[in-house]
Amino acid sequence: MAKAKERILEVACPDCGAMLKVDAATGVVVSHTPAPRKRMFEDLETAAKAMREQNERKESIFRQSVEAEKNKEDLLERRFAEALRKAKEAPTTAVWGGRRDNGDCAAYHVRGRV
Repeated sequence: MAKAKERILEVACPDCGAMLKVDAATGVVVSHTPAPRKRMFEDLETAAKAMREQNERKESIFRQSVEAEKNKEDLLERRFAEALRKAKEAPTTAVWGGRRDNGDCAAYHVRGRV
């Protein structure tokens, strides 16, 4: 004897637009039909224009990175010169016995560090 007529529901996916056939009794997806693919561009001319624009953006980014590399050496030299100038101007303090020698060694002796 043939089974009773199976009830199959057709449901459209709200996210991607695919069509799903679902068995109503079990809730199992019986078949899946993917949504038709959307065209990225209307025609070949639009696609070619987008490719040219993308290539121009890539070239611009490359030129900027080349300029940054050219200026990088000058920038590093200026930073080094500034750091050297600050190091020469800064007062130096002598370090003796693992502590700064500022004349206040009583605190170290009290704590037993020396």
